[in-house]
Amino acid sequence: MDFIDQIKQFAKRVETLKPNLQTEEATKTALIMPFFSLLGYDVFNPDEFVPEYTADVGIKKGEKVDYAIMNNGDPVILIECKWIGENLEKHDSQLFRYFGTSKAKFAILTNGQFYRFYTDLDETNKMDETPFLEINILDIKENQVAELKKFHKSQFDISKIFDVASELKYSNEFKTILAKQLQQPSDDFVKLFLTGIYEGKLMQSVIEKFRPILKKALNDYINELMSDKIKSALDVNIADKQPENVQEETTEEPKEKISRIVTTNEELEAYFVIKNLLKEYCAMEDIVYKDTESYFGILYQGKTTKWICRFILTDNKKTIIIPDENKKEIKHSLQNVYEAEKYIDELKAALNRYIK
Repeated sequence: MDFIDQIKQFAKRVETLKPNLQTEEATKTALIMPFFSLLGYDVFNPDEFVPEYTADVGIKKGEKVDYAIMNNGDPVILIECKWIGENLEKHDSQLFRYFGTSKAKFAILTNGQFYRFYTDLDETNKMDETPFLEINILDIKENQVAELKKFHKSQFDISKIFDVASELKYSNEFKTILAKQLQQPSDDFVKLFLTGIYEGKLMQSVIEKFRPILKKALNDYINELMSDKIKSALDVNIADKQPENVQEETTEEPKEKISRIVTTNEELEAYFVIKNLLKEYCAMEDIVYKDTESYFGILYQGKTTKWICRFILTDNKKTIIIPDENKKEIKHSLQNVYEAEKYIDELKAALNRYIK
């Protein structure tokens, strides 16, 4: 699956889970950790993805940022998280303090839906006040996907991203200025277009006369460009279609059996919940999942004989099944997958039977 398709699929997850997330911790587990997992990072490996990273600030010791992505023992990206229902405005000051005390070159402020990317373009080791990239997962643009992919673990390169960050910063500022001018052209902007085509003196009355004309001309031009692109796309689409009366000879081959197994966002959420609950008791890479047509299983070291729990998740019923010491299935009803935390002792006991 292409990266852009993965992002679109993840966006559906955010849209589905957003109404049910009531806390910052739930937002982290349900959205933020899976997001960085999508970017290729092992979010359960403390050598790579450190939770509660200590970033001492001046005389204040023990200050912690939510996560730090590490490279060769040093932080390269600091991540500050908020609840998905929280506005990110005015929440960058805490991240600003952390940035200057670490070796990190990038900082991300997020609430699981919006991601703001910062660096130090204006002054070395001092986080910029304005992000060079801001993404809304529920309304992500195609060009933003390309920039986001540069933060994927497999492509991450500090110097390259820093160069791109500078371009993005000014590109965004240009777009902001242009958007304002399209709404209300300034005097200087009107003069720029009149120079060379208007022979008279550029009095204020002349500028006021041509201001609405310029505004209409610019917006008409943009609309024409959009119409041409849409028409071109439709023409290509029509050209690619074969006439209905043309039948191609086909050689029938035996149909492959189509798997009916579909791993849902809720099942993946259950997987992350169990991993998070058991992270202190075993290596995170030892906890894996196996989806079947009947249930969604969580296994130790990928072995079906060493199952920790099973989930049956439907719209009307949610159940977690945990084996006892005799491998008898003990079923518990859930309102949502987060309620699995109620059974941490049973889950731990099931896991320990395989570790000992």
